[in-house]
Amino acid sequence: MMPGRLPAARRADASGTGPLLPAATRAAVSEFVATAVFVFAAEGSVYGLWKLYKDTGTPGGLVAVAIAHALALAAAVAVASNASGGHANPAVTFGVLVGRRISFARAALYWTAQLLGAVAAALLLRLISGGTRPTGFALGYGVHERHALLLEAVMTFGLMYTVYATAVDRSRGGGGGEDVSAIAPLAIGFVVGANILAGAPFDGAAMNPARAFGPALVGWSWRHHWVYWVGPLIGAGLAGALYESVMVEQQHEVPAAAAGRMPVATEDY
Repeated sequence: MMPGRLPAARRADASGTGPLLPAATRAAVSEFVATAVFVFAAEGSVYGLWKLYKDTGTPGGLVAVAIAHALALAAAVAVASNASGGHANPAVTFGVLVGRRISFARAALYWTAQLLGAVAAALLLRLISGGTRPTGFALGYGVHERHALLLEAVMTFGLMYTVYATAVDRSRGGGGGEDVSAIAPLAIGFVVGANILAGAPFDGAAMNPARAFGPALVGWSWRHHWVYWVGPLIGAGLAGALYESVMVEQQHEVPAAAAGRMPVATEDY
């Protein structure tokens, strides 16, 4: 009977002897869902403020949006961590690629899934809101593109460094790694929420090209859009290169038992 076969199939998949889907496909689906969940809640918090208040540019509104981003990203990272590493951000994927923890082919697959997830979330929000187009991201009054570019790079550097220290570097061993990785989703969500409190009045504080791309495409608003790609990619790339070349090497000079371990596969994160 079919009901009796399904648990066995799932057990075979969990043991690695008979996967229902290839690992790359599962990872791409995971990134699609995680990014969609994040963007829907994050952009949806802005829609909610529009629904409640005429003026959303208030300190209370800023705090509400920051909390929504932090909680949504923490959940997105947590649900996708086992299948794909829980990037939910093309800049994070780029930082991991710079650190040689992922192949370019896998990174391209993640980028496609992340962008599609962001677009799907923005489309759902437009449908639910009765056709209201998302405004996307914009520069604050008196903020030049070069200022926003630097701000996005700095904020994304902090985000990527947090991702590396809590979620990526755990795979190489070392004392206490499991304890740190357990709080990785919260740490990543917290740093994004904090950066939004600091940077949103200046340029919206995207730190995530997919977060900016979905609303921009659905709302067809491309002004200054390049800032939200170039800045995060620069910041994430620098953080990934710095952590991988400095911090990881220092950690692995000490443990003698780790010398005989095999290097971690590039697809493990």
